[in-house]
Amino acid sequence: MSDDATLPELVRAWTSGWAVSRGAADPAPEPWGWSIDVGQQRHVWRHVLPEPAEAEVRKLTEGTTVPWTWLKLFAEEERVLPWIGPGWHQDGPGYLMTLPLRPGPGRPAAPAGYRITTWSRGGTVRVLVRTTGGEFAARGQVGLAPATPLGGRTDAPLLAVADQIETAPEHRRRGLGSAVMRTLQHEAHEAGARTALLVGTTEGRALYTGLGWTLRSPMASFWYDPSTPTGRPHGGS
Repeated sequence: MSDDATLPELVRAWTSGWAVSRGAADPAPEPWGWSIDVGQQRHVWRHVLPEPAEAEVRKLTEGTTVPWTWLKLFAEEERVLPWIGPGWHQDGPGYLMTLPLRPGPGRPAAPAGYRITTWSRGGTVRVLVRTTGGEFAARGQVGLAPATPLGGRTDAPLLAVADQIETAPEHRRRGLGSAVMRTLQHEAHEAGARTALLVGTTEGRALYTGLGWTLRSPMASFWYDPSTPTGRPHGGS
């Protein structure tokens, strides 16, 4: 994927790799973007709009009746928030970021006192960090998809979508997040991917920027359930 890729192209790529990572259904094209059947109790399906317009967002939010429908709008929260109908809740902001993948000197070493395990299944590469005693410390994964997904060429180069990056609270500030990301980047390049994408949280944005990732767009996130009090359920990107 070229550096001058448009935002809709980047969001399309992220959407495709995210669906692989989560084991979700193939994204279904819509006039405004894509819908994905996710199939989880608190994430039934999601709508992804790379260039949200007020009329489209109002129609979607006012017409939604299924609880735990998610809405991902690639725009500043302040711009789209007035368009959101009743029954919707605002999740934390996200940031679409990209990174060109290049060959490195080898698989990154685990920090002292930890060990790293990697495996791949169904187009998803997973990284697990545990203490030398076996306790969980950190994890992450990437979904691999063609660089021209959703009906494009099947022989296109792969891209990698980093997802579900997590460090246990008691193991933070020990370089484990960086170790997970560098390992994922290495494994994705070894698998044939040449571009990586992710949507990070506000906290993760600083980590990814320090690792060379480039911010491409903010993302506003909302979920629907009229019976739930206002609050953030931490549903993930």
